[in-house]
Amino acid sequence: MPTLAGDENAFENIPSIKAKTLRINLNQNIYGTFAEIGAGQETARHFFRAGGASGTIAKAMSAYDKAFSDAIYGIEEDGRYVTQSRLKKMLAHEMRLVEERITRENNPNYLFFTYANTVATIDFSKRYKGHGWVGIRFQLTPGQKEYDEIILHVRFKQNEARLQQETLGILGVNLIYGAFFKHDRPKKLLKYLYDHIDKDTVEIDMVNFTGPNFEGVDNRLMSLQLIRNDMTDAVMFGPDGNNLLPASVLYKKNILALRGSFRPVTKVNMDMFQKSYDIFIREQTVEYENTIVVFEITLSNLKASGEIDEQDFLDRAELLSSLGHMVLISKFQEYYKLVEYFNNYTKSRIGLTMGINNLVDVFDEKYYRHLSGGILEAFGKLFFKDLKVYLYPMKDKDTGQIMTSNNVKVHPRMKELYKFFKYNGKVMDIIDYDPDIMDIFSREVLKKMTEGEDGWEEMLPEGIAEMIKEKHLFIRKEVPAKEKARTE
Repeated sequence: MPTLAGDENAFENIPSIKAKTLRINLNQNIYGTFAEIGAGQETARHFFRAGGASGTIAKAMSAYDKAFSDAIYGIEEDGRYVTQSRLKKMLAHEMRLVEERITRENNPNYLFFTYANTVATIDFSKRYKGHGWVGIRFQLTPGQKEYDEIILHVRFKQNEARLQQETLGILGVNLIYGAFFKHDRPKKLLKYLYDHIDKDTVEIDMVNFTGPNFEGVDNRLMSLQLIRNDMTDAVMFGPDGNNLLPASVLYKKNILALRGSFRPVTKVNMDMFQKSYDIFIREQTVEYENTIVVFEITLSNLKASGEIDEQDFLDRAELLSSLGHMVLISKFQEYYKLVEYFNNYTKSRIGLTMGINNLVDVFDEKYYRHLSGGILEAFGKLFFKDLKVYLYPMKDKDTGQIMTSNNVKVHPRMKELYKFFKYNGKVMDIIDYDPDIMDIFSREVLKKMTEGEDGWEEMLPEGIAEMIKEKHLFIRKEVPAKEKARTE
């Protein structure tokens, strides 16, 4: 059986794009096709230029005309061609042709692959910057029945179509090379996608690994890696754990966002969500079928205790997913940046659900000193659209007083500014909250859990405590080996 590691040392110290393509071309077993739509045949071009491509490239094609493309890959009902759905159709169709036309009897050691992209580069008006879907379906062992697949979405930042095409070509080479030679190190593979590419030229905002050789890969961690590597500002995944493209999910939607640590998710979190959602959905401009709820965790929150604990991140994600929610991980420490991000994709109503402490922080000038216009510039970005804050009350620990928008204490210099937004309906109190759960805080629940105290279970939504115990979430390090063995 052929291996892909035999010529590793010969090329290890040659990082150029030509070296990568040549290594693939000279491997007598790697064999496949290229299908590139919308930005030329930039990836295939690198392989042809390197030399020795005749034994690697079975076919390279572009189907630019929509009618011709439809005849090959099928008609897109929504009329959109730069989509994940289109990319998957391309990968499936091209791989099927390879299987039909190349017999295993004559080529028992071939490792089939098909690389595809569907891309729209920047238009003449410069209004649309350009984006696209890129993917590879491939085998790592001959005759592998189920293919491995890597799919990613890119956004271009360059202002010339030619430059975007060149970037796409290099990215494609890096992806194909990574698929065959770095597949066992997916985190490294993501970093290598930027070989010979400036991060300021292209953003990768979604990636999914699937297939038998990626069974141990958690795509949520791959999403997290995109942010940690400064490849994008925000990533999203659904209840099934698969990564989602934020632009597709948020496009023209009414958005209700709830920020928190969710470590773990508590009854208070769910009460905040449900009560604010009930108000949000009754807003005159909000339609139920066009509304989504996003639970957001900031990267700074994940780093609150030092370096990011990936398992801790997965524990939070698993609980939120079990409750059926979409999760957004972002680099937006300030709320106005989150709203700006949402406004890239929707002009509909945006709602932010937050507690009193969060609101006080929003009106703290120290968070806006880096802006030339200070807090006024931030608030112009935060409130200039159709945005409303749904405020969850808090009980003062010392006095027992319930704090609402009417008695919240902001800095004296901010009082008039706060009044302006409150009396213009930008801040709305949640009044039908559950008063019996106001003493619940995630950090105190976590402390009880890790120190083995009783009573934390009743502070969590139904079924969450059982899941934490069953899977040893958050408290796995503190669970005695004997106890763990008994419960497994």
